[in-house]
Amino acid sequence: MTFANVGTLGAVSGKRDELVEHLTQRSETLRQIGCLAYEVGVNDDDPDTVFVVELWDSAEAHRSSLALPEVQASIAAARPLLSGTFGGFRFNVVGSPLRD
Repeated sequence: MTFANVGTLGAVSGKRDELVEHLTQRSETLRQIGCLAYEVGVNDDDPDTVFVVELWDSAEAHRSSLALPEVQASIAAARPLLSGTFGGFRFNVVGSPLRD
């Protein structure tokens, strides 16, 4: 069952674009471990927030990804760009009009 993790990351004031650049660096590792999509977005009405939509093969694939050295290094590198404000939700995808 596909798993969705949708969230907001608060960026340190003036660091949003740097955070976006970091989050959008290509990662074949994510694809290999079950990440189906990792979309990063912004809204100029909220200049210190980055929006992230992740789709995974499963909740377990997502959980397992957090233990990978590459992912841990990416999180550590992003930490100075984060304000500490986070939001979001997770759910199991039950269907889509775009695919079977």
